[in-house]
Amino acid sequence: MSSRQIFHILKISLFFMGALLTGCSLLEGNTNHLHQFSKSHPGEEAVAKEIVQVDSETLVVVEQVEYATIDGEAITGYLAYPHDKGSPRPGLIAIHELWGLNEDMEAAARQLASEGYTVLAVDLYGGQVAASPKNAQQLVHSVMRNPAATRSNLRQAYNYLMGDRNVSKVGVIGWRFGGAWSLQTALLLPDRIDATVIYQGELVTDSAELNTLQMPILGIFGTQDPLISVERVRAFESTLNELGKEAEIYLYDGAGPTTASSSDQPRSLTGDAVWEQMTAFLQEHLR
Repeated sequence: MSSRQIFHILKISLFFMGALLTGCSLLEGNTNHLHQFSKSHPGEEAVAKEIVQVDSETLVVVEQVEYATIDGEAITGYLAYPHDKGSPRPGLIAIHELWGLNEDMEAAARQLASEGYTVLAVDLYGGQVAASPKNAQQLVHSVMRNPAATRSNLRQAYNYLMGDRNVSKVGVIGWRFGGAWSLQTALLLPDRIDATVIYQGELVTDSAELNTLQMPILGIFGTQDPLISVERVRAFESTLNELGKEAEIYLYDGAGPTTASSSDQPRSLTGDAVWEQMTAFLQEHLR
C-alpha cells in the first residue's frame, strides 16, 4: 500500500448529528523518527522539533506550536513542513474530524507537508482527543456551544501562518466535521483564504453567504453518505455555479460511511486518484 493510499484511510462514524456536526477520521500511517533537536525562530522561545521521514525520499520537520489564545488559554497545534529550506511556501490549515487532533491527524499533516506545504493542524477541542463516539459527540457539542471561539481559533491559525511562518498563500482543508469548518473558515475569511478543500463536510447553500467567497473550492462527496444528501451537494454546486464561483464538486457513486469507528473504506474516495485530484487542485491554486 502506498503512502498516499495510507493517507486516505477514513474512519467514519454513523452516529454523528446534522448541521455542522459532521466528522470523519482519516488515515493510518507509519513514520520513522530520526532525531530531535531544538531551534528557535526569531522572537520565539525554543521548541522541541523532530525530523520525520514520510517516505523513502521525503523528510519533514514537525513541532508543537502555540498558535492561538482563546479565553486566556493557549491553543497548541501540530505544525509540519518540508525539511529543505527555500523560498516561502504556501500554508495549509488542516482541520480534524470529530475525533480531534490525534495521531491520525498528525500523520495527515505530515503527508501534506511532504507535498511542499507548511501545514498547521489546528485543535478545536482545547487539547482533548475523543476516545469513544459518545466522547466525540460531547466534544462536538462543546464546539457548537461556542462557535465564536472556534472562529477566533481559525482566524488566529490564519494569522499565525501568514505572520509567524511567513507563508506565501493559505489554503484550508478539512474532513467531515473538519470539512464543515473548512467551508466556515472560507466564509470567515472570504478574501484571504486562497483555496478551500471540503471532504464530505456539511454545506451552506444560501446564495448571499456563498457570494462572499473569492477562492476556488474543491468538494469531494459520496452518494451514500447518510448525513449529506446528494440533493444538498447538488444545491451547493448549483448555487456556486450560478454565482460564477470557481468550484470543482465531485460526487463519487457508492461512496459513503460504513460502520461506526471502523477503518473500512468508502468506495471511490480512497487511493491515488482522489489524492492526486486534491494535490493537483492545491498545486494549481497555492503554488
